[in-house]
Amino acid sequence: MPFAEKISWAITALCVLGATVMFPLSGQPSDRLVRTDHYVTVTSIAPALKNKTAKIYVREVAQAEGVQNGPARVVLFIHGAGTPAEVAFDVPYQDYSWMAFLARGGYDVFSMDMTGYGRSTRPEPMNNPCNLSAQQQAQFVPAVIPAPCQAIYQGSATTIDSDWNDIGAVVDSLLKLRGVKQVSLVGWSLGGPRAGGYAAQHPEKVSHLILLSPAYRRVASAQTPALEAPMNTQSKAEFEANWDRQIGCADQFDMAARNAVWTDMLASDSLGKNWGSGVRRAPNVAFHGWDAATVSKMTVPALFVSPAQDKQVQPKSVSDLFADYGAREKILIDLACSSHNALWEKNHLLLFQASLEFLEKGTVNGTKGGTIRAGY
Repeated sequence: MPFAEKISWAITALCVLGATVMFPLSGQPSDRLVRTDHYVTVTSIAPALKNKTAKIYVREVAQAEGVQNGPARVVLFIHGAGTPAEVAFDVPYQDYSWMAFLARGGYDVFSMDMTGYGRSTRPEPMNNPCNLSAQQQAQFVPAVIPAPCQAIYQGSATTIDSDWNDIGAVVDSLLKLRGVKQVSLVGWSLGGPRAGGYAAQHPEKVSHLILLSPAYRRVASAQTPALEAPMNTQSKAEFEANWDRQIGCADQFDMAARNAVWTDMLASDSLGKNWGSGVRRAPNVAFHGWDAATVSKMTVPALFVSPAQDKQVQPKSVSDLFADYGAREKILIDLACSSHNALWEKNHLLLFQASLEFLEKGTVNGTKGGTIRAGY
């Protein structure tokens, strides 16, 4: 399935309509998808932006006007610790866009970049490489900084609480924009406690929860762990090495897909792409409020996906989350030949199709609950 048979692109702002610029892309006319860029303003509670206004970048992928029938069905994608949402979920290569897949299924699909990521507001401390750990600073000497330097900013730039505040602003904007009462949330990695934590606090606004490799700790920490630095970077070499250590099957991924992700990653960071050979920047964020005591009380129908080769979020941790989760409607997928980056690998369509069926029917392969092995 081609990435874009016919796609238009527009730039707008939620609540405030700006200039619209359309960029049609070539392809077959059978698939009419429109991509629209929105910005949601929020009064930030992030430590580095306290009480200042931040702009949250939201990408929309939906069928063109007149194609989709019936009431709007809204899905919001929530990214993880490093990769911005539009990079993670709207890969510009073949059929690797999860957002486009659900849009073709009749959903209005959105993704959002938290404060500090991608095209959203970046706190000022993230612009100074001196605020990296000493280990990460070393790669930028002398091309970016003449020598290792003392941090200018101490503490967290953003927090899980400011992430939930960002999500709340976007969800409320989407509810108003589409005239609906609920959205479905899809989260990946740290997007688990981000999306899941928000759903735990606002179950009335969340229809379904889909979590790929969700970070989870059964027992809450007594206190938020101290962070070594307010932010981190990732180079192409680090990106590839982290992926390569999770390969357990022949032909597990397509190199062209990986290259497309990295190209998009650099494009999302206008400053980081000029640091050394090019990096993506992200805040360091510790999470709380996503433990057994919290998830045991949740009632939102949930689909959990655990890639078999994942070495960033261990399958045992996802199994623990599934066991602890309180809702009666819950499914766990054990996805074969897949790493933490399963959404960018050869078995991605198994993941995409399962998510669509779960949103449509509350089932996967016709099953309403329990564990399902896929791709074996």
